[in-house]
Amino acid sequence: MKRILFTLGIVALLGFSVFAQDATTPVADNPNSPVIVFEKTTHDYGTVVQGGDGNCEFKFRNTGVEPLILANVTSSCGCTVPEWPREPIMKGKSASIRVKYDTNRIGQINKYITVLSNAKVGSVQLHIMGNVIEAPAGAQMPQNMLSPGAAPVAK
Repeated sequence: MKRILFTLGIVALLGFSVFAQDATTPVADNPNSPVIVFEKTTHDYGTVVQGGDGNCEFKFRNTGVEPLILANVTSSCGCTVPEWPREPIMKGKSASIRVKYDTNRIGQINKYITVLSNAKVGSVQLHIMGNVIEAPAGAQMPQNMLSPGAAPVAK
C-alpha cells in the first residue's frame, strides 16, 4: 500500500511540473519585447596614471515596443562600480550605464559588467580594459592643508 501511495505521489509531482513548464513563455517569443542596443559594448581606457579618471559610459537605446527595465547591473569585482537607470526606458528612448573603475590599483584592467533586463536578449556583457601605471615620482596629488576637524570659515 505504501508503494502505491508513493508511486501516485511521484506521478502527481511530475504531472504538476509538466503543466508548470507549459505555462511559461520565453521572452524571446514575444514580438513586442524590448530590445536593448548599445552604442559600444567595450571601453578601452588605454594607459591611465594611478589615481586618474576611471569613469566611462555605455549608452543604449530601447528599439523594441515595450518598456525596457534593467533588473540588475553587476560587475565582475568590487573595483568596478556601475550606476544604471532604475526607471523604465520607453520605446525609442536612450539612457546610459555609468561605470567607475578604481584606478588606484596598478596593472591591467580586464573587467566585465553584466546587464540583466527584460529585453529579448536578457543578459548583455559590457567589457572595460586598459592599463593603470604608477604615477611618476614628481607628480603627486595635492594634499589637504586643513587640520583634522577644521571647518571652513564663511566671509
